[in-house]
Amino acid sequence: MHARVSARIMAQHERSRSAPAALRPILVVAFLLISGVFAYTALRSGHHGDPRPWLYAIAIAGLFVARGLHLNRPVTLAHSTIALLLVALAEFGYRAEHPHAGFAMLSASGAVLMLPVRSRPEPQSMYRVSALVDRTVLDPLAPFALHSMKSYYFNDAGTAAIAYHARAGMAVVSGDPIGDEAAFENVIAEFCAFARSRGWRVTVLGAGERCLKTWQVSATPPLRQVPIGRDVVIDVANFNLDGRKFRNLRQAVSRTHNFGVTTEILSEHALSEETRDELLAVVDQWKSGRQTRGFSMILDHLLDGRNPGMLVVIARDIEGRVVGFQRYGSSARGRELTIDVPWRAKHAPNGIDERMIVDLVEYGKSQGVQRISLAFAAFPELFTDTDRSFGSRVCYRLVHFGDPLLNLESLYRFLRKFHALGEQRFVLVRLRELVPAAFALLTLEFVPHRRQH
Repeated sequence: MHARVSARIMAQHERSRSAPAALRPILVVAFLLISGVFAYTALRSGHHGDPRPWLYAIAIAGLFVARGLHLNRPVTLAHSTIALLLVALAEFGYRAEHPHAGFAMLSASGAVLMLPVRSRPEPQSMYRVSALVDRTVLDPLAPFALHSMKSYYFNDAGTAAIAYHARAGMAVVSGDPIGDEAAFENVIAEFCAFARSRGWRVTVLGAGERCLKTWQVSATPPLRQVPIGRDVVIDVANFNLDGRKFRNLRQAVSRTHNFGVTTEILSEHALSEETRDELLAVVDQWKSGRQTRGFSMILDHLLDGRNPGMLVVIARDIEGRVVGFQRYGSSARGRELTIDVPWRAKHAPNGIDERMIVDLVEYGKSQGVQRISLAFAAFPELFTDTDRSFGSRVCYRLVHFGDPLLNLESLYRFLRKFHALGEQRFVLVRLRELVPAAFALLTLEFVPHRRQH
């Protein structure tokens, strides 16, 4: 297995080189010794009245190099070129009597040389990934593997893959592997070896209960689990609006009927240009962009037909104007649907979202759909616990502080109408890597990104 992984790494990443595994500890020790020697020399020169701060700068650069080698980061041509340029500029700074600028650039050269490499989006793999998503069962996050900014690691047989994106030295995995579940254990172990060869540390955003043990057994080094919420999944065959617990949901749906709202369900590929423009006009009312944020639980390329297997539910008012729509990805050969981001017009009557979901459930019963995922309820226990501990109260206030961006409590109050809380989701991370992991996770989810083709 390790031979196959090494061969694949060399074939896919010819432009970067890592130190041989046997030499790496020796090189780390060597650079630590070099840094120590230069630091000691600088200290002695200061004691003799002739301080040489550039020696400290070399010592700092050596420490950065030692750390990069310890993390097994490859040295790329681009990073080497920039590092050499910094050294040259540092020399110029010292000669021009700007020692502080020279010190900063010389110190930074080691850090630049060992910068983590980034992953590259792989749009050419979309149809391979789509085929694996179609084979994935009981995983509401599977359709989000199609996000255009993701890279993929396939097993040799091509029966399973992991979707990820590398940022800040962290390989952030999006959910569980996709494809044949029997291959998940091996593909996780191979991916972890691949990530180590690239100098990346692994963290997982949105691991499910079904694969949790597989991650814990196969991932090296071991990852800690942090629960972040639950899937909300409707069992289509057994869902109905009977009973007292669905009273609020029935009232919301009835309200839209009273307003004369109608719905239709279409494949995204079947949308006419006129209909697509109507739907995008609803999105543009909110002036928040057309899904430029998100990574693990939001898709991009809204309504342009790029992603296979997408369904669109459209709601129109009594005059035929679009008042809302929802887009769904599919997996398990169309038997499972997962909502993307729902959109509603500002003038839409209350209950539009509930109506579209209920009508989709009825549609699904006639089309062989078994499960419909309604996104993800983050920290539901935080909102249901009436006797909160001090820690829970602090977390609850932090959640409200982020309401303008996340609206977690209002989302939970909407989702609980369906009484469909399912399995837990987790972040898997090494606690010692919590800070870089949090930076990578938060920026991938909430910082706008460029649209990839």
